[in-house]
Amino acid sequence: MTAIMSSNRTNSPSAASPSRGLLLSTRLCNVLTRLPRCHGVGSGEGGARHADSGSAQGGYRDTVLLPHTEFPMKLSGQKLLDREVEIQQKCGFAELYSWQRERKSKKEFCLHDGPPYANGDPHVGHALNKILKDIRNRFEMLRGRQVHYIPGWDCHGLPIELKALGEVGTSGLSPLQIRQKAREFAEGAIARQKAAFQRWGVMADWDQCYYTYDGAYEAAQLKVFQEMFSKGIIYQDYKPVFWSPSSRTALAEAELEYNTEHVSRAIYATFPLVKPPPKIAAEKGVSVLVWTTQPWTIPANQAVCYMPNAQYSVVKRADNTQLLLVATERTASMAALLGTQLESVGTFTGSQLEGGICKHPTLPDKDVPLLPANHVTMDKGTGLVHTAPAHGMEDYSVASHFKLSVECMVDEDGKFTELAGPELQSLSVMAEGTDKVISMLKECGALVKEEQCVHSYPYDWRTKQPVVIRPSKQWFINTASLKDKAKEALQKVRVLPESARGSLLAMLDRRTYWCISRQRSWADTQTTLSHIANLFKEKGSDCWWELPIETLLPPDVLKKVTGPVADYVRGEDVLDIWFDSGASWAAVLQDPRADAYVEGKDQIGGWFQSSLFTSVAVRNKAPSLVVHGFAVSENGDKMSKSLGNVVDPDVVINGGQDPIMPAYGADVLRWWVAESNIFSEVQIGPTVLNLARDNIGKLRSILKFLLGNLQGFDPRVQAVDPKQMHYIDQYMLHLLREFSIKVTDAYSEFDAGRVIRTLQAFLTRDLSSFYFSIIKDRLYCEPEDSLGRRSCQTALEEILDGVTRAIAPILPHLAEEVYLHAPGHDRETLFKSGWIKSSSVWRRPGLEEAVEGACAIRDLFLSSIPGKHAAQYDLTIAIEPGLLFELMESLQEEPTSTSSQLAELMMAARVSLVSELPCDLPPDTLLNHGTFLINLEGGVIREDSAYSIAVVPTSAARCPRCRRYTVQSADCLCPRCKTVVSQAH
Repeated sequence: MTAIMSSNRTNSPSAASPSRGLLLSTRLCNVLTRLPRCHGVGSGEGGARHADSGSAQGGYRDTVLLPHTEFPMKLSGQKLLDREVEIQQKCGFAELYSWQRERKSKKEFCLHDGPPYANGDPHVGHALNKILKDIRNRFEMLRGRQVHYIPGWDCHGLPIELKALGEVGTSGLSPLQIRQKAREFAEGAIARQKAAFQRWGVMADWDQCYYTYDGAYEAAQLKVFQEMFSKGIIYQDYKPVFWSPSSRTALAEAELEYNTEHVSRAIYATFPLVKPPPKIAAEKGVSVLVWTTQPWTIPANQAVCYMPNAQYSVVKRADNTQLLLVATERTASMAALLGTQLESVGTFTGSQLEGGICKHPTLPDKDVPLLPANHVTMDKGTGLVHTAPAHGMEDYSVASHFKLSVECMVDEDGKFTELAGPELQSLSVMAEGTDKVISMLKECGALVKEEQCVHSYPYDWRTKQPVVIRPSKQWFINTASLKDKAKEALQKVRVLPESARGSLLAMLDRRTYWCISRQRSWADTQTTLSHIANLFKEKGSDCWWELPIETLLPPDVLKKVTGPVADYVRGEDVLDIWFDSGASWAAVLQDPRADAYVEGKDQIGGWFQSSLFTSVAVRNKAPSLVVHGFAVSENGDKMSKSLGNVVDPDVVINGGQDPIMPAYGADVLRWWVAESNIFSEVQIGPTVLNLARDNIGKLRSILKFLLGNLQGFDPRVQAVDPKQMHYIDQYMLHLLREFSIKVTDAYSEFDAGRVIRTLQAFLTRDLSSFYFSIIKDRLYCEPEDSLGRRSCQTALEEILDGVTRAIAPILPHLAEEVYLHAPGHDRETLFKSGWIKSSSVWRRPGLEEAVEGACAIRDLFLSSIPGKHAAQYDLTIAIEPGLLFELMESLQEEPTSTSSQLAELMMAARVSLVSELPCDLPPDTLLNHGTFLINLEGGVIREDSAYSIAVVPTSAARCPRCRRYTVQSADCLCPRCKTVVSQAH
């Protein structure tokens, strides 16, 4: 039952034609009997102003019940920091996770923590991620679920090793010594990050975290590897991989950064056609023209590929009569590039090139076949692709299909080997090696054109140096065999934002295999996996180097050994860090599937994808995903030490040397996370942080008002039954219930920003601008134990409790601070006392229509006296008999009143409720008209009710205590105040 058109309490309704509802009055009376009749109370803006100022005359000051609380309006500097730490200790932040794990709960919420690298100090990216997770975890715990959240750290890989060995290098160090130094460095980084996460208020069992260097973790990871290997999903092969000469290891796609400003020396080179294709009669002296941005790969060429269904032409250069074979649609571009006309000598389809053979330009004895391939495109180059199977993924596919040789001429340092010949051996392929190849092409007359090409090129994300593609014997996951399962599993789960699903699906399509091995002295997975996994679980992976070979081999294998055990060697491959961290579900999760994974958008190609592949391969399940953006500077730039725009979360909390960065405390950092649009880039800087601090300050002032007016009120014994409360108080409980539903939905959607917007709208529109302005007279000037004041306090206590719980996941320090000052709590900590306690009883029949109808009239009244005080006017409301009249009559039984609920809502000196305006209105009367559409019983009772108002300045004097215009003489107290004062004395 709702009002179809209700007041927003700021705009007056427009006038409309009246309608009658007399025939429905009996039905309405039945509805209204379920509502309480009003109790005489006063109201008025004058009383509110008086109470705020504390300026009651003479002895009346002590009889006014002004707000009082020890809760501070503002905390800043060291006091703020000390208070947050005190709250953490007093309210048991450190024990909260273990407490909620031990309590009984029907449901569990599992958020699986993606492990950050243990390679440095905490940064704002960590803050964004960890606080976002904590907000959801605290919400789930408050609403009664048992939260499963085990923080973890990725302790393997080059990011750690390079930093740990940055000063001493690896010279002379054994694998165990390297591992020990890397582990010590990781442990130091973990300690610093863990301390920061705890200071931010992140709830977890910090004594039971997971680390990828733990033996039990490594054992679980090997079991995942073993199961995938047994299914044929993991295999070993010799094929091209992304190779980083700067770090001397293979890289996965997720370990690459693409530099869009990379400059290559692109060349156009000729391959003389020595054997024309059988299906065409080609003229003598024709050369196939190819284009490449990697000239150093020319010595490894094994073929030239064409597109079977494209058109090709032999063209003659006007400047030197050279005959070139190019794609027909590339002819015009080539003519412009070469600065000459190209005359077509003959045109044919690509399929007619089958069987043609060229001569390698720098290796005269080597024949190069023309081969069809689907990866040939016409957007750049000549439409004919130089193919070096050892140095290109598509090239390798062609070689596999046509059984071509895959010879690697490049070593781990990115230098030519002796296979490239004495002129090239030991030259760096990306530097002097490229120079030499181009020089060789010039000498043999094969170089047609050289140009600078700016394009996107893969770099090692750690060393920031370009990579090469070279073949290597590695372990691979056949992702092609998992794609369909992964896509199907991904379609069944929730992904936020939805656009991230498309990005992940697109990445899955592009990935045909995943190289999961690396060449570092860390761990091995080549021997009998079950036995090794058990050893790792018991002794840790250091045992790979510490134990003798015969101990590493299981007994049944040893029995079969016919030769010396020394023939077995310890492998030196290591698992890709993405497989390492992506198998974390196997070591950490109790249930087969987590409720959510929450990580940055860079993990679409990293941890999200590795977790998806390993999980689908072993369990055929996928988790729900939440993908957030990156933290960037206030100007939207990527943070960089060189640019000086890095924001340190420790400085945000504790303050820095620069005065523009004061000590904000942890809650401001958390508010920043919550308020941000996490699905885009998240800006941080002084402006954003100051705004967050100011918003929390406004929130504190409202909380202080609520606490101050609840001084001495115990809701356990003094709360008023909802049925006996004033309509406006009941109505606020109704709004509080709607607020709690919206907040609960927003938290459930990982949308803390919507929580804050909902909170601010409720505080500003419903409380500060509306309810607080109405109730101050009743709070300050009514008798302390009166039903009207207790009714108001009952509503305020529920509002305080609901708002405090609503902000608790975002601002746990402030919420606990409020809870310590709030009345009527048995528990010492809010987080052990549950979620917002709204009741369906608060939504009562007719209540919404009665109050919102009155609000519509109130808005019209206030708009009639712009800039004036409502308390100085008498208001006459004329409504023809019908639904609206009866609703207003439930707020004011007598025809005229200064103390009814209707008078309180209108904030006027006196309110008269009549069926028609009197004829003898004073000449200075302000008249206005409006309508209110009522919808009761789901539309069964419906009426568009017209009303009129007459506003005149009051002739009454102001009461010296409550400052309301309700007395005949300024020296007299109003009846209500007279009673209160007499009781006080």
